[in-house]
Amino acid sequence: MSARTPPLPRRLLAELLGSAFLAALVIGSGIAAQTLSPTDVGLQLFENAAATAAGLMAIILMFGPVSGGHFNPVVSLADATFGGIRWKDALAYAPVQIAGCVLGAVLANAMFARAAISISTHHRASGAHLLSEAIATAGLLLVIFALARSRRTAAAPAAVGAYIGAAYFFTSSTSFANPAITVGRMFSDTFAGIAPASVPGFVIAQLVGTAGAVLAIRTLYPDVSPEQAADLVVPHPAGAPAAPVLERS
Repeated sequence: MSARTPPLPRRLLAELLGSAFLAALVIGSGIAAQTLSPTDVGLQLFENAAATAAGLMAIILMFGPVSGGHFNPVVSLADATFGGIRWKDALAYAPVQIAGCVLGAVLANAMFARAAISISTHHRASGAHLLSEAIATAGLLLVIFALARSRRTAAAPAAVGAYIGAAYFFTSSTSFANPAITVGRMFSDTFAGIAPASVPGFVIAQLVGTAGAVLAIRTLYPDVSPEQAADLVVPHPAGAPAAPVLERS
């Protein structure tokens, strides 16, 4: 492990907290949107998307220098595939990310005086939704790893936030693009929720999108070795690392 890389327990804590904030952000802003605009679904979606885009950028800036700011098992999976982190670390990240998203869902429910756990009844797993999830996930990974492999990681927080905000509208699924948040959103029967029966299809579609993105990234950026990919985080001139999406293992 590089001297620049925080120890795994600290990175796992960052992933847990970041994932919890992410789920609380998505679900909480969805509940607020329902309350503020009860008769206008389009406005609800805009409010939810805007809050998520801005908040996601802030969360990556908060926790990215510690863990890489993944908050998403498919990001960790792709990062390990490209040699950015060890496989054992990626496998340790995933359950923590899922636990964080479940915790965030419970906290979001509680903040709006709702039952701490309420299983969603919002069924989403149509063919169009699943296609949307594959495309949304592939696009997210392309944004992240294109920036990483072209040494533009400083732009990642803004780019990821902007992409997710846009993907709320250009996909019929509203772009979950994340197995952990998909599981977390199952625990809130609100505007942002997803019924348990829809979760397996979403996760499979997200994994399909991940495979497509990995193939595309290898094709578009064929000259980046695992060693180079693992060394893409350059210390900030002030001494702190730039907020990355990839960290060195």
